[in-house]
Amino acid sequence: MKTYPIELTVNGEKYSLEVEGRERLLEVVRSRLNITGPKEGCSTGDCGACTMVVNGKPVTSCLVLAVAVNGAEVTTVEGIGNAAKLDPVQKAFVEHGGIQCGICTPGFVVMTKAFLEENPHPTEEEIRFGLSGNLCRCTGYAKIVESVMAVAASDA
Repeated sequence: MKTYPIELTVNGEKYSLEVEGRERLLEVVRSRLNITGPKEGCSTGDCGACTMVVNGKPVTSCLVLAVAVNGAEVTTVEGIGNAAKLDPVQKAFVEHGGIQCGICTPGFVVMTKAFLEENPHPTEEEIRFGLSGNLCRCTGYAKIVESVMAVAASDA
């Protein structure tokens, strides 16, 4: 299989890789770079568990070919915060019970961060619409929405 050279900056670190034309961004980040926050949920772009920010825009990375993002800036949940210093979005998800099993959480955190950068003071309806591309099978969404509202109210 033919390979292509690409360069990515993921969570502030530069990488040079050879990828096959069919390799998805999610596979490259998880398998090659060992950045495992983004999850493979549905493989069809419906659940949002694989959400990453590419050049400032959230994408479902299971649908993005790695060759298509050559030269891009990519942020995963690991680039937002870590156990030593949680981002306000991560902290709110923990404090308000917006996390359960953890499969969808990285995607929700990444999407929330991107959403709040575009709309720092959303209504509940705007939050529900803004996060509608992310699915959760555990929480029923009330705690997730509560978490996002808490961050928006705090001006974090």
